[in-house]
Amino acid sequence: QVQVEESGGGWVQPGGSLRLSCQAAGRTPSSGTVGWFRQAPGMEREFVAAIRWSGGITSYGRSVKYRFDISRDNAKNIVSLQMNSLQPEDTAAYYCAASPRNLITGRMGSTDEYDWWGQGTQVTVSS
Repeated sequence: QVQVEESGGGWVQPGGSLRLSCQAAGRTPSSGTVGWFRQAPGMEREFVAAIRWSGGITSYGRSVKYRFDISRDNAKNIVSLQMNSLQPEDTAAYYCAASPRNLITGRMGSTDEYDWWGQGTQVTVSS
């Protein structure tokens, strides 16, 4: 029911910043949750951050807390992920995902909570 599409990936030097965007379509953002996950080759999918449309409640993965910032623009149906102090370990395909549920923070990091996924955008951090 919700289409999500990521954009903003690319190459950045260590210590640099990138801003990813997740454009949602198919419903008005009156409820539900949008999450960001990432996956490097040969690695498990890792929770990055998530936000509820209603109230803007957020959750962050341990490895990105205090470096990344998730926000939403309900009027534009966009969820953004501001990534700062990027390091090579952040190199991965980043995926946006949507859940119809207003998830509690303790469930925001569970991939099974999300019904719709984007195709991913590549982030590469190297010198």
